[in-house]
Amino acid sequence: MIPELALFLLILTGFFAFLGAILPLLANLKSPPQLRQYIWPLTYGAALSVTLSISLLAYSFVVNDFSVLYIAQHSNSQLPTFFKIAAVWGGHEGSLLFWVFSLALWAFTIAVVNRKEKAPFISNVLVVMNLLILALVLLTLFASNPFERLLPAPFEGRDLNPMLQDIGLIFHPPLLYLGYVGFSGCFAFAVAALCQPETPFPWAKQSRIWALMAWIFLTAGIALGAWWAYYELGWGGWWFWDPVENASLLPWLTGTALLHSLIASEKRNALIRWSLLLAIFTFCLSLLGTFVVRSGVLTSVHAFAVDPTKGLLLLFILALCLVIPLTLFANNFGRFKVGKLRAIASREVLFLALNSLFAVTTLTVLLGTFYPMIFDVFNLGKISVGAPYFNALFVPLSLFAFLLMGSAIFIDWGKSKFNKKQLVSALLLTLLLTLLMFTFLAEQLQPMVIILLFCAAWIISPALLNIKQLVKKRAMFIAHLGVAITAIGALLNAYDSSEISSKMGPNSKVELAELSVEYQQTEWLIGPNYSAEQARLLITDKQNNKHYQLTPQRRHYPVRVMNMSEPAIKSFWNKDIYITLGEKIDTTDYAVRIQKRAFTNWIWFGVSLMIIGGLLALLKKISFRKKYA
Repeated sequence: MIPELALFLLILTGFFAFLGAILPLLANLKSPPQLRQYIWPLTYGAALSVTLSISLLAYSFVVNDFSVLYIAQHSNSQLPTFFKIAAVWGGHEGSLLFWVFSLALWAFTIAVVNRKEKAPFISNVLVVMNLLILALVLLTLFASNPFERLLPAPFEGRDLNPMLQDIGLIFHPPLLYLGYVGFSGCFAFAVAALCQPETPFPWAKQSRIWALMAWIFLTAGIALGAWWAYYELGWGGWWFWDPVENASLLPWLTGTALLHSLIASEKRNALIRWSLLLAIFTFCLSLLGTFVVRSGVLTSVHAFAVDPTKGLLLLFILALCLVIPLTLFANNFGRFKVGKLRAIASREVLFLALNSLFAVTTLTVLLGTFYPMIFDVFNLGKISVGAPYFNALFVPLSLFAFLLMGSAIFIDWGKSKFNKKQLVSALLLTLLLTLLMFTFLAEQLQPMVIILLFCAAWIISPALLNIKQLVKKRAMFIAHLGVAITAIGALLNAYDSSEISSKMGPNSKVELAELSVEYQQTEWLIGPNYSAEQARLLITDKQNNKHYQLTPQRRHYPVRVMNMSEPAIKSFWNKDIYITLGEKIDTTDYAVRIQKRAFTNWIWFGVSLMIIGGLLALLKKISFRKKYA
């Protein structure tokens, strides 16, 4: 009865969302205006009912109710409890239910924050949110029902995919979904603004908080996904330009542009049209990412690879979310009054240039990701677009963006404020920082390394020369510093890493640069739902005369009949020793891959600074809003 109750609650969610969308629309058609007030309790009701629904699904996982098809396909009685709960969003049907839950949660939050604001504009925002909830509920019910029964019920489940049996699964998808869905708030504010007789000026101010929250979640979700891929998949990479990775990067790029554009729209009434378009496209790109993961049109280790017909329904929702707002935008294009640009060297122009760079970068990634699929659909043959294409175009565009970011500290609204003395001092400090970083960080002379170190130093040095601005705009500086550190880590990771693959068994030894790796013995372990062969390796760092023990594993999951490599990692401030135990070659020896991955921790530290900068900016906005409420 519990799955049926959960299904009823999901249907009730759709019913609340339907009423929440239709009643304010009736009020707009000169029916009793009081109908508009009901959207708040109906939005709360939708959030409560879907929360109970997904909670009951989680409970069914915990009690091993294998009569539910979704649970039988993604769980097992031997699966640890925390993985059973994480399995709720570990497959297509459950992740789509989590999408509905996230959407209802964002709608609930917007309703609570604006509970005293009963103007038609806010009710229209909630109408858009409820329409989105209704569309996703219908998609879940008719195409991806996670509560479908399997009769007769099997005695045991198929188990969760071993690649997903990791702590990364517990946090990565929810953060990513909250980021994806969070931009629905900006989308709803934009559509509501387009439906107003006159675009309300507070639109950008209200939308910016939701954009910032969604950006923080999406950044954290992408970073956690990269971290999971690095230490779980066993190949030692953190970014592979995989189609699903690119699908999450696309809304992040436009979302970052949206954040900057909303600042200009709020402070100077500039870039209003940019802000509206970016809000629309960012959410549509989030839907596109969901389509990529669930349609099976692109091959990826991250994809659910379900029936493409289910993906077509998502594509239909995406088309509606794109065509209707763009039609409204085209019909209302002439009535947007925007502030005039008073100087070429102004922050408005700087943000316009940044937006243009982000737009070009987004189109570059979009084309590289979907061009092979388009080529295949029209029977033009098979074509592969990989890392060389993305690196050749993405890196130069990023360098231009870094130069603009470093210039932001000099430039104010309406006019430039820098002088030649400041500019010369910043350039000299940039050159000094570049020299120091190259001396202490880089291992070999590479033109691209020098150029990127210069650009990263340019982000940091102007701020260091203007302490007053640095204190005032510390959130911006911390976020930009995080971008610089992440870029340094990513580039040096690509240029200064090394590896070797070798056949190894007990008492064999291999050397890689300053590292000596000795294979001591093989151990056999029994886990909760797997067995494992574990290599015990002694690592000697000849430069520092230090010794470390690492224990990579080769795991076998009997229910799924899958083998997985569990790498062993020893981290330092400037490198990771990364060892993977591969296939067994004979009775005693294995294929062992030994890697020295340079500056990987700089990537995680840089992203953490970006998130901290976003949180500081969010706290500042919230405190300002409370002060002047």
